[in-house]
Amino acid sequence: MQRSDLRADLGLVLRPLSAADAGRYHRVVQANRAHLTQFGNYEEEVAGTERDFAEGFATPGHRYGIWRGGELIGRIDLVAVDPPRYGFGFWLAAHATGCGYATAAGAALLAHARDELGASDVYAGVTHGNDRSVAVLRRLGFQPIVDFDDYTRFHRPLAGV
Repeated sequence: MQRSDLRADLGLVLRPLSAADAGRYHRVVQANRAHLTQFGNYEEEVAGTERDFAEGFATPGHRYGIWRGGELIGRIDLVAVDPPRYGFGFWLAAHATGCGYATAAGAALLAHARDELGASDVYAGVTHGNDRSVAVLRRLGFQPIVDFDDYTRFHRPLAGV
């Protein structure tokens, strides 16, 4: 999937991450290490090497780079946990937050999940304190379903939508 129909005014493109993107991806992760780990998550991502990313991106999956004007500004994923039920995750570079990019990318990926993958339900977890990610999920129609010690699980039905 390559989606370039994400709100033309935002200039966003979603495209699958490949091994060829590993170096650029690693640089963006490292440049945003404090931002990505501020809530105690993404520690493994920050510890990843360029080689780790190249190997990971070479395996089948639904991992997409969020690109704006040729710049990689984040990542958004669907995780085939138990199809037609999927996990959903995303992050943006610190300078790209607050602009509507995560919401636009999320809406496009959810449409892809529903229309192309036949997804019936999508779940996401957000670490307590990450209010901006909660706001994105709510704008995308997710509702909280359970609170755990460290995070809240959200759900978004796609069947019949």
